[in-house]
Amino acid sequence: MAGLSERVKACVRDDVARLAPYDPNFTPCKINLSANENTYGMPEEVRSAINDAIAATATNRYPDPMSNELRDLIAAWHGVARENVCVGNGGDELLFNFFLAFGGPGKRLIDCPPTFTVYDIYSKMLGTNVVRCWRDPDTFELDMDALLPLAASADMVIVTSPNNPTGNIISVADVERLCAACPGMVMIDEAYAEFADEGTSCESLLATCDNLIVLHTYSKAFCLAGVRVGYVLAAPDVIDVLGAVRQPYTADVFAQAAAEVVTKMREGFAPTIATIKSERERLAQALSAIDGVGVWPSQGNFLLVRLPQAGAVRVSLRDDRSILVRDFSQAPGLEDCLRITVGTPSENDELVAAIANILKEAQ
Repeated sequence: MAGLSERVKACVRDDVARLAPYDPNFTPCKINLSANENTYGMPEEVRSAINDAIAATATNRYPDPMSNELRDLIAAWHGVARENVCVGNGGDELLFNFFLAFGGPGKRLIDCPPTFTVYDIYSKMLGTNVVRCWRDPDTFELDMDALLPLAASADMVIVTSPNNPTGNIISVADVERLCAACPGMVMIDEAYAEFADEGTSCESLLATCDNLIVLHTYSKAFCLAGVRVGYVLAAPDVIDVLGAVRQPYTADVFAQAAAEVVTKMREGFAPTIATIKSERERLAQALSAIDGVGVWPSQGNFLLVRLPQAGAVRVSLRDDRSILVRDFSQAPGLEDCLRITVGTPSENDELVAAIANILKEAQ
């Protein structure tokens, strides 16, 4: 942990002293394609309705601690009962609560890197033993032949689908096999599910796989990254455990009000989501046409791109063009890789031109 004083180091647990904080590596810039947000912004009619809802919200009372009105809306949306839904302060809090409830000393997590690094951070924070089942180094597909035997002795398994930062999905059939193999809990993180092909979500298995937890967020497709609202779907007894370990009042009154509006008006985001998916394919083709650039297929609102001297390219994009992308070039298995959020057509065009020019100048 950078800058930890000797005084504090003597007071904290050894494993905490070794932690490195999660760093999104954000820098203010003209075009931000680094955090997988919806760069198109909120539809005007939804924004207006949120403004009205927030203006009518009282702040002198504590919020509903379980966000029950929002839970009912989410339940109706996904065809489950309120008892199958837990709301949290973004997906990150729900992930932490998952580790808090089912992890800890003596517990075993199966992680599938390269993937979202917060899983590893939370494992270390709570003393959970991590066993890594690495993805295929070329395609980043899951190695199910290796994963299933590992899952058979696991307390927890997490698979991100679509996977961040590689864009892969796990099939519904493979999730079913994973749940059958694992005696513990299986979480499928579907933070980017709205950008994936129809029928790829594993929610249909909730009725038959009682150890399945499906994570969703309003931060990506639904433009509430700054508000912090997420939810999980699971069996009622799993929801009870997650409810027991959560901090009180984690979703404030404004967050609940905004998420309720977005849930009711979610169809208003469909045109933007369709545009992002279309732009994803156009951006992938344009980047692939640049000499020396490789792009992986993605079901998310981002692309994993490999190119020469990726770290230096990222710095040049930031410092000389005011374009921010995410650098993964130092991460194991992701050498010379950048992750690029799909932006608006003009943002994508400017990015492609900038990368082409940087690589040409470097020749």
